[in-house]
Amino acid sequence: MKSLRIAAIGVTASAALALAACGSSTDGGSSGGSTPAPSSSAPMSSSNDSGAANGMTTNADVFGPACSQLPQGNSPGSLDSMGPQPVASAASTNPLLTKLVAAVKATNLVDTLNSQQAITVFAPADPAFNALGDAKFTELAQNPGQLAPILQYHVVGKRYDAKGLEAAGSVTSLNTAGGPLKIEGTGDTMTVNGAKVLCGNIPTKNATVFVIDKVLTPGTNKN
Repeated sequence: MKSLRIAAIGVTASAALALAACGSSTDGGSSGGSTPAPSSSAPMSSSNDSGAANGMTTNADVFGPACSQLPQGNSPGSLDSMGPQPVASAASTNPLLTKLVAAVKATNLVDTLNSQQAITVFAPADPAFNALGDAKFTELAQNPGQLAPILQYHVVGKRYDAKGLEAAGSVTSLNTAGGPLKIEGTGDTMTVNGAKVLCGNIPTKNATVFVIDKVLTPGTNKN
């Protein structure tokens, strides 16, 4: 299992400040490119579930208002297209996630995410990143040491479907210093730290994906 070390400097202060403006949003667009990894100290590794089927979903389990925006059939970005691919590769074709994919590539996390065995990804839709403004997004993309811990906060090292998240009530991300992720509601009313699930239970080869309407800020839900 590959692991990626992330620079601890600026993780809490810089990351939280950088995204403090991301209050709320909606949904959006597709993919991005790849750059050097920051040197680091916090590993990005997943704790595998012993039951291989735990947290796995099918196309029939997908729910949420933004799911209708996905391409249909076998087109790139469709459920049929994404399902057999590891999560970063699958996200690169999803028209709702172009900014997230660009951020993942900017921090050189593509191979790391693709190599995980069983994870859950809370994926901010494009408007969530657009709320930052182009200048702030570009600044973060050029500072992987600040951006990577934020992205880690959106990944859980265990695979959950919606029912599993509801039962857990709270989950811990790979950025453990960021605090727990609180799950509330059910189905179309489900939220993650207050972010609405726009399209949930999306199956990929190694992850279950939940597209959300906000960028989650580390350190905002420690209680």
